[in-house]
Amino acid sequence: MTKVAIVILNFNGERYLRELLPNVVSNSPEGEVIVADNGSTDGSMDYLRNEMPHVRTIAMPKNYGFAEGYNQALKQVEAEYYILLNSDVEVTEGWLKPLISFMDSHPGTAACQPKLLAYHQREMFEYAGAAGGYIDRLGYPFCRGRIFGSIEKDNAQYNEPREIFWATGACLMVRSHLYHELGGLDGRFFAHMEEIDFCWRIKAQGHSIVCLPQSTVFHIGGGTLSAESPRKTYLNFRNNKLMLYKNVMRHYGLIAFLRFFLDLVAAMQMLLQGKPKNAKAVLEAQRDFWKMKSDFRSSREENKQKTKSVSPEGMYQNSILLAYYLRGKKTFAQLISKA
Repeated sequence: MTKVAIVILNFNGERYLRELLPNVVSNSPEGEVIVADNGSTDGSMDYLRNEMPHVRTIAMPKNYGFAEGYNQALKQVEAEYYILLNSDVEVTEGWLKPLISFMDSHPGTAACQPKLLAYHQREMFEYAGAAGGYIDRLGYPFCRGRIFGSIEKDNAQYNEPREIFWATGACLMVRSHLYHELGGLDGRFFAHMEEIDFCWRIKAQGHSIVCLPQSTVFHIGGGTLSAESPRKTYLNFRNNKLMLYKNVMRHYGLIAFLRFFLDLVAAMQMLLQGKPKNAKAVLEAQRDFWKMKSDFRSSREENKQKTKSVSPEGMYQNSILLAYYLRGKKTFAQLISKA
């Protein structure tokens, strides 16, 4: 069985495969690189067949989305560790060694991530994962190195390994047996928030997740949907509400009530900013959450039965909104002591 399988999920990403796949292959001698194609209609498969024939490919018949795409692909991969790697990530020489070494020597750690820096501003943390993900009591995610839109410069301030709440789906290393035991990513999410939901289940069941900044990768970000995309807004708001319903086991009713009004405030703000399509997407997300909620009831009950900790380490016990907007806490170090 392969020690490490680096699985890149691709959908019409020929550009990124040409630009970055050779980099991943050359800098990852400790692992097997696999490209799982989500039914691409561009030249991705032709490029892989003709110019990268030594890279294993898994061709899927349609676009399953990020979450179910990985579930389908990883059914066909045998390895001790999986690394879910976005196609728009550049890795660095030796990036795998710290990850493998830590996971080998810490059997209680279920998953980890490297430090993510921005591909185009290489001294800055990258929005999607920075130096590890956290979440507040109301379900707002943030990172060591990024709170909302405030992104920090990497001055080695977060260079120590640290327990986190969620690891970024842009580069997520996980023990394969746990991936399957936990049911993988929730395919109903399609894309966005699925890795946070997955990590929440990991943490609630008593496992740990760590960021290892000794390993560094560079992420382009926004390769599929831009930050301004109404579709991305819709998926983020809808899936966040589904994630909360699945995983919050204490005071869910109060949290759901507060989030309903806070999401309406967010929609109003988007409207005032001249983004009516994004505002509409928030309202559509509210509507569809209520339509889908009953389909997630059994998942909530299952998670409830398996939960060992309702407030795992990495969950910020206060409101990140209040800390950021009212108290002016713009960096992780300001927010949490001993950062």
